[in-house]
Amino acid sequence: MKLVTCRYEDRERVGVITETAQAESGQEVVFLPYPDMNSLIETAAADEKAWEQLESVVHLKGVPLADVKLLAPIPRPRQDVICLGMNYRAHEEEAAKYDAGAFTKERPVAVYFSKRVSRAGDPEGEIPRYEGLVERLDYEVELAVIIGKTAKNVRAEEAGDYVFGYTILNDISARDLQTGHKQWYFGKGLDGFTPMGPCIVTKDKTSPEAAFPPALEISCRVNGEERQRSNTSLLIHSIPRILEELTAGMTLLPGTIIATGTPAGVGMGFDPPRFLKAGDVVECTIEHIGTLRSTVV
Repeated sequence: MKLVTCRYEDRERVGVITETAQAESGQEVVFLPYPDMNSLIETAAADEKAWEQLESVVHLKGVPLADVKLLAPIPRPRQDVICLGMNYRAHEEEAAKYDAGAFTKERPVAVYFSKRVSRAGDPEGEIPRYEGLVERLDYEVELAVIIGKTAKNVRAEEAGDYVFGYTILNDISARDLQTGHKQWYFGKGLDGFTPMGPCIVTKDKTSPEAAFPPALEISCRVNGEERQRSNTSLLIHSIPRILEELTAGMTLLPGTIIATGTPAGVGMGFDPPRFLKAGDVVECTIEHIGTLRSTVV
């Protein structure tokens, strides 16, 4: 299923995208009886019948997808997004070339950091330029994992049972703030630096993402030019390993978002670097999920 948060008739709604021959786009949105996506995820974690109810709505009449405004699937995450740095080998190498002091790891361990999100950016939304504060604005397409139930002391072989679904996240980064402050929180956590969407694809038995961990094509284009392309099967630290390591010492609640890292091809990886400027359009695409499109303003 593809779950969305959207605005329709001045109301924020949660819904599921369905296929239909009636709408011009061939897709409709059937609204669901939940106040927000966090509530839906929590209910699905606590009530086994909730999944059956979700699956049953695909046959109901909805409104054309073109008539709603898609918002970030989880507009207001309850906690900071958990992120992994340098989790694709080629990106690890390009980062070290850009700034060896800031990005070289002494040991082959996962790099975790958090991304502050007061409100996630919408599909077809905007990325603020912050002229005067940020000079080196960069993009990072990432597969984001949504946790479906409370996770503590999870074994790697059980990790798939704790995944609710997946979405796309663009980990916008101010490289000058990131390297200048010798930590990543400020340079990654400015308002508007977390575009997300366009939907959550649930991990269920009927979806192409049923295989776990997922092996999905991932790419990013800037102004139509492809900059990044890889496959999520190439993560250095896999999703099962990430969940096992994190939950050995912390509890992950339903709705927790984990951004799994970006492939090579970010702006700082070019010689000379190719950072974003006002007017640039960034399109992040992951197979079976869709495209997250943002414009720098």
